[in-house]
Amino acid sequence: MDGDSLTTEHRTQDNKLTVDTRGHVLCMGLNRAEKRNAFDLDLYRELSRAYGELHRNPNLRCGVVYAKGDHFTAGLDLPKWAPCFSKGQFPELPEDGMDPLGLDPDRQVKKPVVMAVQGICLTIGLELLLACDIRVAADTARFGQIEIKRGIYPVGGATVRLFQEVGWGNAMRYLLTGDEITAKEAFRLGLVQEVTSPDACLDTAMAIAQTISKQAPLGVAASLKSSRLARSHGDQTAIDRLLPDLMPLMNSRDVQEGLASFMERREARFKGI
Repeated sequence: MDGDSLTTEHRTQDNKLTVDTRGHVLCMGLNRAEKRNAFDLDLYRELSRAYGELHRNPNLRCGVVYAKGDHFTAGLDLPKWAPCFSKGQFPELPEDGMDPLGLDPDRQVKKPVVMAVQGICLTIGLELLLACDIRVAADTARFGQIEIKRGIYPVGGATVRLFQEVGWGNAMRYLLTGDEITAKEAFRLGLVQEVTSPDACLDTAMAIAQTISKQAPLGVAASLKSSRLARSHGDQTAIDRLLPDLMPLMNSRDVQEGLASFMERREARFKGI
């Protein structure tokens, strides 16, 4: 597949999410611009299904989540979610879907996800950001975890992950006030890794994803797995798995290709086997 061509794979039935591929990268576009990409249950489930495709498809190596229009998301379409929350539940995910928020360890996508954010990014948008692996923000981006202004609190991972990313005091500063985080401040805190112009935001995220997709897929997956293990179970647990999890990779064709490309001074062509 041509890594420089964009091929539309499909759109969801109601066009709330677009799903395209570019080379080995799956591009997932929130497509409710007229509603500021507010998440109703259908959009959430369609994003889950797209994550499932990324997880299972051996030709896909990285994902990019972005949004159509001026804003990433205004957050939850809360009246649609309220019945689920009243029962103490998240919306049921489709059988072929993965958990976009990464809260269910058994349904966490095993491949990296890069996110490109512009305009407002509220509630579930910030929690999706925290659940992904690399974040690019336009200088127009404004982040807010504003659930407390609606009488509730974040249940999509912000109370667990935000302080891990930016430190306790910084996290409480925004979780307990609902105040806005500018793109500049998000970069200073380490919440996002790059800040660009609005026109360059998606291109920058795509360039990062394309670079990841050129690396050895088994090595990328192992790196992500090890890092997540350290985060969820502590440093020593991850350390104990370093060499045991390296051993299967040493017999892979990708390791042979990596060594051959080094000796031949050329770019490696990894197959994920």
